[in-house]
This record gives sequence, C-alpha cells and structure tokens, in this order.
Amino acid sequence: MGTRKKEMAEAIKAERKTVAIAKLNDCPTSPRKMRLVADLVRGQKVDKALQICKFSSKEASRRVEKLLLSAIANWQAKNEDADVESADLFVKEIRVDCGTMLKRLRPAPQGRAHRIRKRSNHVTVIVDALNKTQS
Repeated sequence: MGTRKKEMAEAIKAERKTVAIAKLNDCPTSPRKMRLVADLVRGQKVDKALQICKFSSKEASRRVEKLLLSAIANWQAKNEDADVESADLFVKEIRVDCGTMLKRLRPAPQGRAHRIRKRSNHVTVIVDALNKTQS
C-alpha cells in the first residue's frame, strides 16, 4: 500500500471514530408516520432529541427514542475514554427507508376483494460528536 493511500485510510478511520450508527430494521409502522418523527429529531443535539421523543404523542417516537439510546451506547463503546456530556453529541443523519410490505386481502361488497398493504420501514441513525471547529 502506498503512503498516500495509507494516510487517506488513516484519515477516514479517524473520522469514523467520532461517528456511531444504529439501525432498526423491519419496524412495523408506515414510513410516512416514522418520517414525521425523524424530521423533528434530525440535526438536534442528542439530549434535546431524546426529550422530543419522550414527550411526543406519536407511537413511532418510542421506537426512535430507543434507537437514539442505542446509537449513544454505540458511540460510548467506540470512545470509552470520552464523556457523552462533554462530547456534545448530535443527530448527524437519520434516514427512513421502506421495508418489506405484507399484502393482505380484505373482503369487499359484491364478491370483490380490496388489497391491504401493511408497510414497514428501516431507520438508520448516525450520531456524531460536535467538534469545536464545527461550531
């Protein structure tokens, strides 16, 4: 491996040291409903995002809150020496993608049937430490 390539790999590795990822796959709620909560949390500091999820009346906010706690735990596992409060963590990215769709049939009048699509989603949260240079 060349020196330039090695230096670039080390820079990428150092950048990923501050980032923690948590994923929730096949969550049995509609992606549209989950995106409403994700939009509230995106870009917020972690403590404020947890408060938003805690006091939101939406059912999807409970799942996002649990996912945020998992992302914080993942960040702590990467950075044992650092403190969460002093690190100033924030939600760098939150993505809601469509998952598998269960297709069911519901009886309808006059011998017909209506199709019911039970949607699910995948949520990805990326938490990053706010550096003093980014402020």
